[in-house]
Amino acid sequence: MQVTTQNTGLNSLARQNILEKANQAFSGGEKAEDFSKKINDAINSVADNQAKSEKITKDYELGKETDLTKVIMQQQVSNIAFQMTLNVRNKVLSSYKDIMNMPV
Repeated sequence: MQVTTQNTGLNSLARQNILEKANQAFSGGEKAEDFSKKINDAINSVADNQAKSEKITKDYELGKETDLTKVIMQQQVSNIAFQMTLNVRNKVLSSYKDIMNMPV
């Protein structure tokens, strides 16, 4: 199941990597804590959406949920949130590489 795979991948390595990179980039001061907290909240929100999507899909398969539109909408919300998170991560990594390749 695709939702489960995305949820597992996001919860394990991606969450740790993003938070570690954010803390390293902005080490010290209140700004680092604010930035880290916002990133953490955003990742938790995406993970929550994926968990909701997984649960409602499972409920539909078991016959507990009868509204297919609701299931599809939750899956789409989860998918879009994950894709957005992935694109932000890619942009941050690309920016980091560009900065590292700048001549001093």
